[in-house]
Parts: sequence; structure tokens; C-alpha cells
Amino acid sequence: MGRAPASVLFACSRNAIRSPIAEAIAKHLLARRVFVDSAGVRPGPLDPFAVAVLEEIGIDLQRHRPKSFDDLQDGSFDLIVSLSPEAHHKAMEMTRTSACEVEYWPTPDPSAVEGGRETVLEGYRALRDQLMAKIKRRFDMSGGPTV
Repeated sequence: MGRAPASVLFACSRNAIRSPIAEAIAKHLLARRVFVDSAGVRPGPLDPFAVAVLEEIGIDLQRHRPKSFDDLQDGSFDLIVSLSPEAHHKAMEMTRTSACEVEYWPTPDPSAVEGGRETVLEGYRALRDQLMAKIKRRFDMSGGPTV
């Protein structure tokens, strides 16, 4: 685990579901102690189910604007957490010549869940809860704030 990073980038394929959820949760839990951002290999439209499942726990995602790696203001991060194979490849490529640590957290895309609204929401909730647990573990927050 090592020292806590000062800046973290969460990355996925489109910056529309997984990485924005991770970014919002990390910002909520870590407050201003760590700079947190997110990006995708290419930007896609923000998923309304991602907004809904974070709203359920009091986190507002509506102002998130999906962006790509190329849109980042600063490409210098202490840690990049990639949540999809495509983003992991991009992160490894991007950090070949830097001291940035890269972690791969294989995370299923909940937009692949089929069924009615409640079934789909359950897939997004499972993702939210999985990311919440991983972020708490990674940043040693076992007794930290809860939502």
C-alpha cells in the first residue's frame, strides 16, 4: 500500500460511469486531503444511472463533465487507478517515463446489465458499493467517514 498519494486519477473507457463514480466517492471520503480527478480513453455522455445511485447516498454527480486523458489540465499524478482494460493500457502507456504508480482494479461495466430499471440500478449500486469499499481499503479508511 505505501504512502498515501497526493493526487489520484481514476480512469475508465468513457469517463461516464466507473471513473466518475470513483472520483465522486473519493472526493467525498478524502475531502481535500488528496487531489482527485477522472478521465476516460475517450469521453462519453454521463450515465443517468450513475448520477442516480450516487444521489441515493448523498453525493452529487450531475455537474461532472466527461473528459479524456487529453483533456486533463495536469497529467502529473502520484497514482492512476484504471478500472477497465482499455484505460489500464492507456495509463501504462502514459506513465512509461514517469514515477506515477498505476493500479488496475478490474471493474465490470454496469451498463451491460439487462432487465428492468430496478435490475439495472442494482448493477450500478453493486459497482458503487464495490468502489466505495476498495477506496476505503486503499486509502486506509476502515474507521473513516461513511455515507
